[in-house]
Amino acid sequence: MKIARVTRILTAALVVCIGLSIFAAEVCARIPVPSYDWPQFRGPNRDGISTETGLLKKWPEGGPKLLWSVENKLGQGFSSLTIVDGLIYTTGLVDKRGILFAFDLNGKIVWEKDYGPEWTGSHKGTRTTPTYDEGKLYVINGYAKVVCLNAKTGDIIWEVDCKEKFGSQKIKWGISESPLIIDDKVICTPGGKGATMVALNKKTGETVWVTKELSDKASYSSPIVFDRGPNRIIAAITDTHVVAINARSGKVLWKDAFADYQQGDENPKAINPPSPVYHNGCVYTTSGYNDGGAMYEPSADGTKFKRKWVDKVLDNHHGGVVILDGYIYGSNWLSNGKGNWVCLDWETGKVMYETEWENKGPIIYADGLMYCYDERKGNLALVKPNPEKFEVVSSFVITKGDDKHWGHPAISNGVMYVRHSHALMAYKIKAQ
Repeated sequence: MKIARVTRILTAALVVCIGLSIFAAEVCARIPVPSYDWPQFRGPNRDGISTETGLLKKWPEGGPKLLWSVENKLGQGFSSLTIVDGLIYTTGLVDKRGILFAFDLNGKIVWEKDYGPEWTGSHKGTRTTPTYDEGKLYVINGYAKVVCLNAKTGDIIWEVDCKEKFGSQKIKWGISESPLIIDDKVICTPGGKGATMVALNKKTGETVWVTKELSDKASYSSPIVFDRGPNRIIAAITDTHVVAINARSGKVLWKDAFADYQQGDENPKAINPPSPVYHNGCVYTTSGYNDGGAMYEPSADGTKFKRKWVDKVLDNHHGGVVILDGYIYGSNWLSNGKGNWVCLDWETGKVMYETEWENKGPIIYADGLMYCYDERKGNLALVKPNPEKFEVVSSFVITKGDDKHWGHPAISNGVMYVRHSHALMAYKIKAQ
């Protein structure tokens, strides 16, 4: 009798455990998995485009609601933002040191980590936007040191001084690159002689390959990756070339000299900050200082290229461009302190419009509207993507912070985050 009773009790307990397990599994299945929806410079695909929906189509007078702001706590810099699993990451210069900050979604500092000396030359401050991958963060300082850190704690996992190891050549405004993660590699461009670009093992920092065929200096751009046939290809901009590199081996597939089509006499030191953009089988590059841009059509396997067209109007300074419905949108360079807003046809390079609005600056896109940010006075506008005209829906002014408005905005879970030097702001842009 006792054995039977014990058996019944154990059976009942087992049923309860199974039921609880099933219930827990169902509950877990209903809980959204945290997503890192802005995991690197210029968003998920490095193209300035957010996939979020349900955002405001028009802002109230004075702009969207300011949820919170942080001032004088994140140092000096032009770094943009990375938002992953409830944490906001950015970098700042504090007492000549680079600090990586992690804020929670209420603007409270969760941790901060000194990752070494940072850029104190011309336009001093941090440049690198952290790149998130599999629980780790990667940054590159202004002197070409790559650092890998634990995203939850800020503990340094490894670091590689690319200036010392690969002979990084000096450039006037410091290395301004955000790391690119491809499979098991971290891609960076120290601009060493015989090692313009290098790939490091993302777990250990060990060298995987170097571009032996290149001796270009680094520019101020961040590379991108795309696939053509069997090849995974890195598109990058150096001081003198647009280059395509095999991501697995580091072999240079092709390069095109800016001197062959850029004739701007305002850019004697080859300053080429904007990242390339890949879309619909082609690569678009642009550069300010009257240089303009070019469209490249790689072969089916990416090992060769054809230059389709060249444009002189959209000579983007460093605010980036977005590609929407067959058109390229961004601002151009008229001088270091002035620029207009431009739309080009993707296929032909035809100028659809060139319009004066406040000033040049960063651009991103989300839920049917462009976010255009004036770098001089901080005007931030919602603009309809319309190849016929530059159509402002709403605008307001970012008043907190100082220096140039060079940080690119980021969007995550219905909130727009803006970094302006020592200030960080969060604005509610969700419609509901």
